[in-house]
Amino acid sequence: MKFYHSAAILAVGLALSGCATIVEGTTQSLSVNTIPADGAKCTLTNSQGTWYVTTPGSVTVHKTKTDLDVTCIKQGFQPGHLMAVSHFGATTAANVIAGGIVGIGVDAASGANYHYDNPISVPLGAPDPAAAAQTPATPPVSN
Repeated sequence: MKFYHSAAILAVGLALSGCATIVEGTTQSLSVNTIPADGAKCTLTNSQGTWYVTTPGSVTVHKTKTDLDVTCIKQGFQPGHLMAVSHFGATTAANVIAGGIVGIGVDAASGANYHYDNPISVPLGAPDPAAAAQTPATPPVSN
């Protein structure tokens, strides 16, 4: 009888291992916007890949323990840059109880126990007078 009890506890522990991987997943949808203007083309990069979005917009990235490097460019402005910090998730704390070492390992390997703040607001650089000078002026309207 004691064997069945131990086997049941082991089965539950293995079933719950990788809890954050199951509950939260290995990807995260992020909203990205730029200040003071929309329409910037942004590149988001971490150790799992590179993603592209035009602001305002949303993109799904792979979560990892590495920070997310966000660079945005828009004509008429200096490029904007932001490092979105990767935060350790609380779901892994439950894994210590339910899934043990196996669950922690699964979550760490998949990146599921990390997340980025959402939304991401990237401040564009100062207006670029050189880029503004290259933009053709609108001719005056004559009556």
